[in-house]
Amino acid sequence: KQLSRMEKMNILSVENLEKTVKDEPLFSALTFGLEKGEKVGIVGKNGAGKSTLLKVLAGILYPDEGTISIKNGADISYLEQNVSFCDDDSLEDFFFSSVSEKTKKLKRYYDSLKHNNEKEQMRLFEEVEKEGLFSIERRYYALLSELGVPYSKEDKVFQLSGGEQKKMALARAFATGSEIILLDEPTNHLDIRTIEKMEEMLRDEKTSAIIVTHDRHILDSVCTTIFELDRSSFYRHPGAYSSYLERKAERLTMAQKQKERMESVLRRELKWLQRAPKARTGKDKGRIERAEKLKEAQNTPVYEKRIREFSSEKRRLGKKILEVDSIAKSYDGKKIFSPFSFIFEKNMKIALVGDNGSGKSTFLDVITGNIAPDSGTVEKGVNTVFGYYDQKSRLLNENKSVIEYISDIGENIELSEDEKVSAARFLELFGFPQSMHRSPISILSGGEKRRLYLISRLVANPNFLILDEPTNDLDIDTMESLEDYISSFPGPVLICSHDRTFLDITTETTLHIKDGIIQYFAVPVSTFLEEEKEREKEEKRAAESNKVVEQRTRKEEKKRLSFREQREYELLQKEIEGLEKEVAELEESFSTMDSRDYEKLLKAQSDYEEKNNLLNEKIERFLELDERA
Repeated sequence: KQLSRMEKMNILSVENLEKTVKDEPLFSALTFGLEKGEKVGIVGKNGAGKSTLLKVLAGILYPDEGTISIKNGADISYLEQNVSFCDDDSLEDFFFSSVSEKTKKLKRYYDSLKHNNEKEQMRLFEEVEKEGLFSIERRYYALLSELGVPYSKEDKVFQLSGGEQKKMALARAFATGSEIILLDEPTNHLDIRTIEKMEEMLRDEKTSAIIVTHDRHILDSVCTTIFELDRSSFYRHPGAYSSYLERKAERLTMAQKQKERMESVLRRELKWLQRAPKARTGKDKGRIERAEKLKEAQNTPVYEKRIREFSSEKRRLGKKILEVDSIAKSYDGKKIFSPFSFIFEKNMKIALVGDNGSGKSTFLDVITGNIAPDSGTVEKGVNTVFGYYDQKSRLLNENKSVIEYISDIGENIELSEDEKVSAARFLELFGFPQSMHRSPISILSGGEKRRLYLISRLVANPNFLILDEPTNDLDIDTMESLEDYISSFPGPVLICSHDRTFLDITTETTLHIKDGIIQYFAVPVSTFLEEEKEREKEEKRAAESNKVVEQRTRKEEKKRLSFREQREYELLQKEIEGLEKEVAELEESFSTMDSRDYEKLLKAQSDYEEKNNLLNEKIERFLELDERA
């Protein structure tokens, strides 16, 4: 029972945490605990303070008020939203820049070797060895390879693509085996396969995690608790994301009823205040103050309205929308995709999926005319107008102010068939208050830039929508509005995204790029992914079956030992006896060796590992020959 109570103790405790940025209170009186194995998802609008909270917990920023307590011995790993590194950093340098105390201790040990401080070396060696820290660096490189980043530790980080850099940061976060992992928008720039691998690692019962993400699949399938930051207030909802939505609806309903009750009280108080001045003489001042507070409270909305729904002005599509015939593309001799033909038609809603670096963005650039194909043709209909939202936001002029950028699209913007608004009012509806209108786009946050670019693409009156990773840096409210827009969009839609929930809601069929081959599947993404896993399992089973057949065939072909193998078989017996004797002597020497003789200790340990590995190899070979003999 005592052990059970210990397991339930908080591994992280936060009390009365407060942080203000640019005179804006992000959160105050924030109090919560994180239990061992608990997975917490944090949700809230862009700018609510989610990323700032993680930085405070990671020790990168200091809180203005409050305390953070971590259970003795617990370590924290942190994955930042945008991977940061120095220009000349290698993959090894990046690993050792982690906030993890385990990584810092390992680095201190390696630094002590450079400075020839034998006393410090010995002390740190014993700590590192006892805590098993030599393994975390090996695990980092193993995870890099597993995630498809086959680079050595000397390679420079800047040489990696954006997706590879995010995988590198993910490998660093999980390599230490930290008890607490903080993840800030971990799915941005990752492919679905890597996200599924991350989900698998997060399900480790020993790991506690706090995750800032807009990925509703992770929030619902991995998270056991949801924290909501809303206008500097904090709400804790036990359960996954679906439970959170239900509880939030109940909370808002109760808040609305409370507001209605306050309105009833306020009407009575106002009626009293409106009496003649003579009747008010000597009246209770407290009652007057209460009425003023009630009036102020009524001006505060129960909840912020979701970003407003809107639609594009209808633009007619012709019979021919877009036809690609045998298009192919290569870079520096590397095939991006081989000849592909397809006809895009009205009302098509297509998901484009594939691993990082498979050529998805290049394919979109080719069909939109930004890049010419090496071969084949792209024929766009006369009336076809693309609304192309690309990852780089190429048409977002950061030298302009926010209002100038939107005014270039139109002074008056159509929200629906019956409503048009000014460019200034349009910006307000989409979360850009008047105080931001004259600000240059260059000073906006990443999420604000992406939101501005998104709405500019949608209101430009396209009739063919092409979106490349539209959910990166967007909050859930904005994503839901985008989903509503797409569902009523009459033209074809092609979406490249890693967000499975978003794709399931907005698309009906799938284009898949793998090894330079583009294939069309007339099923939604979730169905395609399930079928793809089954295909991979079947291929693995077939490969294993073929391997068994090949092994059996080779065994049958070599039933008897050749003259050379017979000689090897006889020599191995003597070699094994000699190696066993040497290994035993080395094992015995460890008990008598002076632990302060660091160089001799390392040499003996190295010899022991080398002899032991060789012995195991010889035994394995002997058993193989013995079976055939």
